[in-house]
Amino acid sequence: MRAIVRSLLMFFTTVSCFVVWTVGRPFAHLARRAQAWRSYIFRVWSRSLCALVGMSHSVRGVPPPAPCVLVSNHLSYLDIVLIASHVGVVFVSKAEVAHWPLLGFLSRSVGTIFVQRGARRRLPEVNASIHAALARGERVVVFPEGTSSGGSDVGPFKPALLEPAAGGRYPVYCAALGYRTAPGAPPASEAVCWWGDMPFGSHVLGLLRMSHFHASLEFDSQAYRGQDRKELAQATWQAVAEMHGRLS
Repeated sequence: MRAIVRSLLMFFTTVSCFVVWTVGRPFAHLARRAQAWRSYIFRVWSRSLCALVGMSHSVRGVPPPAPCVLVSNHLSYLDIVLIASHVGVVFVSKAEVAHWPLLGFLSRSVGTIFVQRGARRRLPEVNASIHAALARGERVVVFPEGTSSGGSDVGPFKPALLEPAAGGRYPVYCAALGYRTAPGAPPASEAVCWWGDMPFGSHVLGLLRMSHFHASLEFDSQAYRGQDRKELAQATWQAVAEMHGRLS
């Protein structure tokens, strides 16, 4: 019953946010506040979903100034709403997310940049979209591990999507996140983190059945700059790994 009620509330929340966003778009464009309006609606939607799935959260540090690239470890589809509930961002996400229920719908609507894993020939197009977002003054979130994990450690950072930051000399900031379930509940690595060959539908259903869980998010204040994307990837990986170790 809890999962059914939460699913219905998430659906109506998503529809309501989309309607409000659509109605307000013409006025936001006239006032030259389209980007701020989109970020506001996305933040409201994200905070609402965090509450509806039973997520409490704690935050350490201050979100970085825009424009920048923000890199983080990647554990779950919930990473998106957790980060977006605290800061206005544009995400770079795997192409499959565009077709997910609810999350995919709003992700497409708010300008998420989708990347097809394994399609290297599409990287110049993706990096051009990232560069354009940075030039508009956006914060662009990249998950450089390339896939989600169970949270035992932070995988190596792939440097390809850091090229716009390196080439355009934009700063790169780091964030780390982690999840914890209540005593007696399944561990977060199974119930919250979505990785490996876990079926998406059954995982979401199990998550919605839980009464509550906790998320931790930390922002690092240091800006990383450089013209070598591989050096940027290594330096930011080390920072995120250290932050993740403190959250574990």
